[in-house]
Amino acid sequence: MMDESNEQRTQRIQKLDLLKAMGVQPYGTRFETTHRVECLLAAHGTTPKDELEQRAIDCRIAGRIVALRRFGKAAFASLQDGAHRLQVYLKKDVLGDEAFRLSQELDLGDWIGAEGRLFRTKTDELTVEVRTLTFLSKGLHPLPEKWHGLTDIETRYRQRYVDLIANPNVHAVFETRSRIMAGIRNYLTEHGFLEVETPMMQPIPGGATARPFVTHHNALNTNLYLRIAPELYLKRLIVGGFRRVFEINRNFRNEGISTIHNPEFTMLEFYQAYADYRDLMALTEDLFDTLARALLGAATLEYQGHEINMAPPWRRLPYFEAIVEYNALDRTVLEDQAAATSAARQLGLDVPKDASLVGILNVIFEETVEHRLTQPTFITDYPTEISPLSRRKDADPHLTDRFELFIAGRELANGFSELNDPLDQRQRFEAQAVQREAGDDEAHYFDEDFLRALEYGMPPTAGEGIGIDRLVMLFTNQASIRDVILFPQLRPEKPL
Repeated sequence: MMDESNEQRTQRIQKLDLLKAMGVQPYGTRFETTHRVECLLAAHGTTPKDELEQRAIDCRIAGRIVALRRFGKAAFASLQDGAHRLQVYLKKDVLGDEAFRLSQELDLGDWIGAEGRLFRTKTDELTVEVRTLTFLSKGLHPLPEKWHGLTDIETRYRQRYVDLIANPNVHAVFETRSRIMAGIRNYLTEHGFLEVETPMMQPIPGGATARPFVTHHNALNTNLYLRIAPELYLKRLIVGGFRRVFEINRNFRNEGISTIHNPEFTMLEFYQAYADYRDLMALTEDLFDTLARALLGAATLEYQGHEINMAPPWRRLPYFEAIVEYNALDRTVLEDQAAATSAARQLGLDVPKDASLVGILNVIFEETVEHRLTQPTFITDYPTEISPLSRRKDADPHLTDRFELFIAGRELANGFSELNDPLDQRQRFEAQAVQREAGDDEAHYFDEDFLRALEYGMPPTAGEGIGIDRLVMLFTNQASIRDVILFPQLRPEKPL
């Protein structure tokens, strides 16, 4: 038995021949518009009826039919252009017999061009009285039942094109995303940074501790890795003499999928010579505050029931102090492995049997501290053991000049004074290699060419990475990363 959707599709295919018999091209060509619906609504959304009649405002618009009501010799249709909708009035006396007959063959989902004059209906709705109707494209797939309130998560993500039709507010999310990226580019360019591009396929993945995706280059007969971070290439550019560089592009990590993780995601990374991590904290505060005021007109924003204040200065809290403060622990846990293990178990945490003291403390930090950092907070002074690319602190070589930024319980940025001592970097790569040989497939690879670059000399440098997707989540009040990525990664679709 044919389901309703397939039956409607069959009927629409039959209409293709009908349209052609009427002399209509079902898949038209260029159509020049004079206005976007958004602009008409902004300019005339409140213009009184009498004034519209006096001004005789003509327009030529195009869009998809998302609502249609017929009344004998007239019809009203709602035309969607991007995220905005405007009513059009199709009247036989105005259109003429041929064009009105065409209007009678329209279906929800069809694309049309309409030329006419603005007026207000008896219900005071801004409307275009159509004088010329142009058919632009036939929609063969009927819009899903109750499409105007599409809420099925699987359908929304898998068929984003339907989601954009059904939920105009989704347009606003991705328009904001575009504005955020443009704002970041403008800000960094104005502050003397040069935008660059580095390899997406790398012979050695580096710059982060993560499991990479592997591919094979046939001509070179060698494996390549989709990059997990651009860091080591951007540092090579600092070695080469660029003072300030940045890149906004994709990273790929072969990890799980969740509301805050997608295997393919967008990162901003930037590096500044002759600076340290404190300079980047100040820059980040100013960048986020600038974005908030440009996008929202204020330094505060609402995120999942919390009011977040972006106005500097933000709190700076050392890593070990955060562990003690948020769990009311005795400071002995910071120095004694048995005490740390006991504290972790009392907190209900699972600790790997072979975990080091820092490893145990990091479990406590990730599980009990991170999600409680609601207001913008820089966690600073990370242990060297979990910061393989960061410069050691002069006052305490067990710690590094590093910070992570947390807002609304999520890490949004990671930055540090870069390690530019090639001998120290070699030792840390060797330590990471030992971890990799022991079975840690997220440990850093040994990169001899990067060490060679450092041996040519890299000036004091600070570098930072900011997760663009999580930043967009924050500014658009979205709980899931899949709501800010147009086509998020999903499990394979089940066969029909």
